Amino acid sequence: MIRWLWLVVSIAVPGVATAQNVQAIDRYFTKAPADWQAPGIAFAAARNDSVVLTRGYGVRQLGKPDAVTPNTIFAVGSTTKAFTSATLGLLVDEGKINWDDRVTTYLPDFELFDPYVPRELTIRDLLTHRSGLVRGDRLWSNSGMSRAEVLRRVRFLEPTWSFRSQYGYQNIMYLAAGTVVDKVTGTVWDDFVKQRIFEPLGMHRSFTSVVPLAAQTDVASPHEKIGGGPTAVEWANIDNIGPTGSINSSVADMAQWIRLHLADGVYGGRRLIKAETIKEMHSPHMHTSRSATDERNFPETNLTAYGLAWSLRDYRGMKLVSHGGAIRGMRAQVALVPGKKLGVVVLTNVSESSLPSAMMYWLLDRYTSGADKDWSALYLADAKAAQQRSEDERRKVEAARVTGTSPSLAQAQYAGVYADSMYGEISVTEESGGLVARFGPHYTGDVQHWHCDTYAIVWRNPVFGPTRVTFQLDASGRVRSLVYPNLGTFGRKR
Repeated sequence: MIRWLWLVVSIAVPGVATAQNVQAIDRYFTKAPADWQAPGIAFAAARNDSVVLTRGYGVRQLGKPDAVTPNTIFAVGSTTKAFTSATLGLLVDEGKINWDDRVTTYLPDFELFDPYVPRELTIRDLLTHRSGLVRGDRLWSNSGMSRAEVLRRVRFLEPTWSFRSQYGYQNIMYLAAGTVVDKVTGTVWDDFVKQRIFEPLGMHRSFTSVVPLAAQTDVASPHEKIGGGPTAVEWANIDNIGPTGSINSSVADMAQWIRLHLADGVYGGRRLIKAETIKEMHSPHMHTSRSATDERNFPETNLTAYGLAWSLRDYRGMKLVSHGGAIRGMRAQVALVPGKKLGVVVLTNVSESSLPSAMMYWLLDRYTSGADKDWSALYLADAKAAQQRSEDERRKVEAARVTGTSPSLAQAQYAGVYADSMYGEISVTEESGGLVARFGPHYTGDVQHWHCDTYAIVWRNPVFGPTRVTFQLDASGRVRSLVYPNLGTFGRKR
């Protein structure tokens, strides 16, 4: 059962933390997460230079009584990107770099598939998702590769769009941005964030890695929807892509980050970042397109764009600066309304990506226009429709399965090692009468015949859904490659 546990209220800002407002917030933050089957959720709201309300609801892990508090640590996912942008902004303030410096000035060995791009690629390009590359996230996600190896292998990722022609969300470019910090300062990005942001803001329960969490109390467990309901899963270690999404924090800590932005770079009477640098981060640098769902839910919006690690749009006549985050079993949303000196952060420990957005918009309405739109119901309807489309697609794939077929070769002939320059090796071995696939340190699955020479790999970790791969034969009838959906063709090494 979702319930609220903690409350911190400042009465310095009239009308924000009134008893009526708090009661309404409690009701909404009790009902909405329950509708989404969210184990726990927390939020903080700040106005001007005050944290006006922090709140925790529900539990850190299903089946255990430990309550979520404003100090509960969650993964904040890609809202980490704004911290990376700020670290570079600090270096701009100090005259050590410029936003439009070429990346190869600091990373001379950095290469991409199109040799023209790294010759022109700037720090600003890294931060605005206009490299022309699709995500390629499997390169780092559960791969076990180091940061340096991920950066080295991104050269094998073929571009999807022309350089600077289109917005295309790209996590690895933020790793490159963080590596620029390493090279310029002689300090790893993680330590620089701690020294220049966490410590001055008093964010003592914020970390750039999951490793320190083992020594912490009041830490949420991630939950994924497995078998129809939320199930606690292990924290994902994404240290190898740190500058793009590895920060873990609490709403109490993140509220201090919001205060810094609302005060244009000043915290506790001390200027940490120049006002013009904050303005640059919050300004549009790349146009972004809108989905049909977004246009339906926000008919009044005229502009959507991307700044330097912040998404931008007009919302109810106000400029909204925000960013979401999504890491296994955790979701986050941070939002600023600079014109109202208002900011909110919402963190939750469930895999649904839209719940923090729904709660963010509801809070913004509560603190600005007074509108009472049921954003949770709206987003939940969208999520259910998406789930239905996914189920329809699954059934379509099942219906297309050709029954009664047999593989072209004996089972042993599919065993081997298949390799891709970017993603590494997939090994297929005969074990206990069947085939077993291994892909990196975290993916082990049983290979089951689907039809013809297509097999389904059922990964033993239920967090990873099954993958259908196809073995291709050469003219002599020997297996020459394995086609992995969305990743490409892995050639047989042996």
